[in-house]
Amino acid sequence: MAMGNEILRKEVVPFAAMIVVVCMEMATSTIAKAALNSGISTFIFVLYYNFLGILLLLPGFLIQRHRRIPLPITFSILSRCFILGLLGTCLVLGLGFQGLSYSSPTLGASISNLMPGFTFVLAMIFRMEKFEVKRRTWQAKSVGTALSIIGASIMTLYQGPTILGSSSSSSSTLSSDLPHQSLLSLYSSKWVLGGVMLLAAYLFASGWNILQTATLKDYPEQMTVVFFTTCFGSIQWAIVSLLVERKVDAWKVQPGIGMAAIFVSAVLEPLCCKNITTFCLDTKGPLYVAMFKPLGIVIAATLNLVFLADALHLGSIIGSIAIIIGFYGVIWGMSKEATILEPTDILCESGAVNGTSPLLHK
Repeated sequence: MAMGNEILRKEVVPFAAMIVVVCMEMATSTIAKAALNSGISTFIFVLYYNFLGILLLLPGFLIQRHRRIPLPITFSILSRCFILGLLGTCLVLGLGFQGLSYSSPTLGASISNLMPGFTFVLAMIFRMEKFEVKRRTWQAKSVGTALSIIGASIMTLYQGPTILGSSSSSSSTLSSDLPHQSLLSLYSSKWVLGGVMLLAAYLFASGWNILQTATLKDYPEQMTVVFFTTCFGSIQWAIVSLLVERKVDAWKVQPGIGMAAIFVSAVLEPLCCKNITTFCLDTKGPLYVAMFKPLGIVIAATLNLVFLADALHLGSIIGSIAIIIGFYGVIWGMSKEATILEPTDILCESGAVNGTSPLLHK
C-alpha cells in the first residue's frame, strides 16, 4: 500500500499535474493575447495580475508558516528568490507577453518546445548532465536539441501559405495588403521580433526551472519560495513599468476583456501554475517539467483557431514537426539512460543490504 502511494505521488500526480499546467498556460496565453489586442499595455497587464497574485498567495503562505515549525528564512534564500523573481517576472513574463503581443499563442507554444533543449544545455553547463560524445544517448539528446532549434527558427522566420483557418484574420489581412513586401515588412518584422523575444523568454524559463529546483533542495518550503519570488518579481516589474509607462491613462483598466484577463491570469499563473510547477520540479526535476511543453502546440492551435480565428501556416507545420522529432530524440536518450542505470541502481541497493560491494558478485 505504501509503495502504491509512493508511485502515485511520484509518477501519476506529477504527470497529471503537468498536463493541467500546460492547459492553464495555453489558456493564459490566449486570454492575454485577446487582452493585449484590446489595447492594454503589456507592462500594466503583467504588473496588475502579479500584484493580484500576491494577494491570492498570501493566505497559503501564512497557513504554511503557522501550520508547523517553519524553516528560517535566510538572506541566502531571499537572494535566490530575488534572482528567481528577476528571471520569472521581468525576463520570462515581460519578454514572453511582449513577444506574444507581436506574434500569436501558437508561435509561443511552438517555441516553448525548445525548453527541453535549453534545459539539457544548461544542465551540462551546470554539470547536471555528463559530456559523453561517444554515447548514443548523448548523441540522441544533442541531435534532438539541434533539430528543435532548427524547427523553432523555421517557425520564427517563415510563415508560408495558410493551411488551415480563416484567411480574413488580422495576420492574413495584413499579409494580403502587402503582397509584394519582403520578410522585412511591418508585420513580418514584428513576427520575427516576437519570435526572438519568445526564444529569450523560454531560455530564461529553463534557467528559472534549474535555479528553482536547486533552491527547493536547500529550502523545501514550496509556498514560501513561490510567495517571495512573486513579491520580488512584482516589485522589480513595478519599477520597470513606472519608468516605461509615463501616461496616466495607460494605468487605467476599463471593465471588459482587460480586467477579466488580469483576474484569470492571476488565478492561473502565480496561484496555480507556479505552485504546481514548483511541486513537479521538486518531485521530478527540471527536464521532466520541460518535457511537457510540446503538448502546448495542439492546445494553443485549437484555442487560437476557435477563439482568435487565427490561421495555421505551412511554416508552423514544418517547424512543429522538426521540433517534435527533436524533442522525442531527447526523450529517447533520457529513457535509454534510465534503462541503463536501473540495473546498476538495483545492484547497488542489493550490495548495500548485504553489506558487500556489488562489484564482487558475478
